[in-house]
Amino acid sequence: MNICVFLSAADLDDRYTRPAREFAELLGKGGHTLVWGGSESGLMKVVADGVADAGGRLVGVSVDFLAAKARTVTAPDEMVIAKDLAERKALLLEKADAVVIMVGGTGTLDEATEILELKKHGKTDKPVVLLNSAGFYDGLRQQFRRMEDEGFLPIPLTDLVFFAEEPVGALAYLEESRGIE
Repeated sequence: MNICVFLSAADLDDRYTRPAREFAELLGKGGHTLVWGGSESGLMKVVADGVADAGGRLVGVSVDFLAAKARTVTAPDEMVIAKDLAERKALLLEKADAVVIMVGGTGTLDEATEILELKKHGKTDKPVVLLNSAGFYDGLRQQFRRMEDEGFLPIPLTDLVFFAEEPVGALAYLEESRGIE
């Protein structure tokens, strides 16, 4: 399975790097491919290194103005440089079978809302997981529940996104959603 991970390129505390590293190892050992923003810094690097070290494949999609920070990859891995952020998001989603949203800032939130909006309107059926490391997305979960309760979501929240508290639960949900045992 090609699993797109949206996440920060910032250097972060262990409460965020530990679960990211654990998910990356599970992804690589499971024979899956990481589709990610291509950065060689911060949490993006942690995840790419973890997947590569565990034997997984890497497919990066960087953007022109960040190309200098992109990871150097060689065959059979792949790196694509998009012309802008909109093209980058489109390519990331095009190359993915499923999406995991890890901790991040406004860029991660932008990517997350893009896939959720596509899913809400029936434009994709890709499973989406929010990995809620150290309770990072507790406030967002509360907001989503309010949106659902007050009629802003035309589909049940559980059909839109799965909140996982631990990496093993995130990958198990994706594999189950895609019929992988």
